[in-house]
Amino acid sequence: MEFTINQLAELLNGEVIGNGETTVNKIGPLDKAGPGTISFLHNPKYESQLYTTKATAVIINRKLQLKESVQSALITVDDPYNSLTLLLKQYQKMTESEKVGVEEPAFLGEGSIIGESGYRGAFSYIGSNAKIGTNVKIYPHVYIGDNVKIGDNTLVYSGAKIYSNSIIGNSCVIHAGAVIGSDGFGFAPQPDGSFEAIPQVGNVILEDAVSVGANTTIDCGTMESTVIKAGVKLDNLIQIAHNVEIGENTAIAAQAGISGSTKIGKNCIVAGQAGIIGHLKIANQVTIGAQAGIGKSINSEGSILLGSPAFEIRDFKRSFAVFKNLPNMANRINDLEKKTLNLPPSEK
Repeated sequence: MEFTINQLAELLNGEVIGNGETTVNKIGPLDKAGPGTISFLHNPKYESQLYTTKATAVIINRKLQLKESVQSALITVDDPYNSLTLLLKQYQKMTESEKVGVEEPAFLGEGSIIGESGYRGAFSYIGSNAKIGTNVKIYPHVYIGDNVKIGDNTLVYSGAKIYSNSIIGNSCVIHAGAVIGSDGFGFAPQPDGSFEAIPQVGNVILEDAVSVGANTTIDCGTMESTVIKAGVKLDNLIQIAHNVEIGENTAIAAQAGISGSTKIGKNCIVAGQAGIIGHLKIANQVTIGAQAGIGKSINSEGSILLGSPAFEIRDFKRSFAVFKNLPNMANRINDLEKKTLNLPPSEK
């Protein structure tokens, strides 16, 4: 499937520098691109590759001042990264086959309703009284429990499990192996030292345009709902505990863990392997660094935290600078101690 550079520039609202009638048929990175490939430059760190790439065309920021001549045709745009995202979406639509209909065997429970233009893969299971919207794609081996609601244009990939009473919004993506609505970790200690399971009778609500990564788990609320607000993006292998609330457009990277009843604000970033204890409140636009341990609420919007226990990034960097020098400082203290101990009594 080929496109001229002019056609792509029109799609991306960009301007062409060079031969706009040249065609491309694939997308690739600058350093590996060859003839017929369109690439992009977003990070200035890789600008040197722009002058050596063999790509037929490159998407660049229209404000970039070229330092050398470029052999590739250029498409100048306001934001190369967003333009690449748009291009990849269009490419995906054209290269992936549109799945429609029902593959047998597939189970549909009594009273369940499914909208038009949907797809149900083989061995998928939908319980009773479920309501599935228009153009929903349910891939093989998906389990959807009783009374589940799923909005329009949502994708549920193979092996995902959606427990009863969960509510999924429009245009969500639930990747393979994700579990939505499993029991929260609630156990009451007994006098004999054993634990009695506390029934978890709440549910999970995913609002519109939520993405849930592969093998991520979101526990149901104990009595109320665990709520993932619109636009939240969850990476693979994340644990979201019961009664957690995650605000709009927050992104959480792989292997992070959010303990029960914690409320995270909107437009936050939680990096990989970060851990947040329960019953905390995290303000809007907070960034939590990789492997950070959050043990208290964060009330200041826009805070950036690192470390375990985590604290403000400026203080963390100062502390880390001292930490790196501890071996040298210890040696100096030892040397001073030796000199002091060896002084004559009159000089001590």
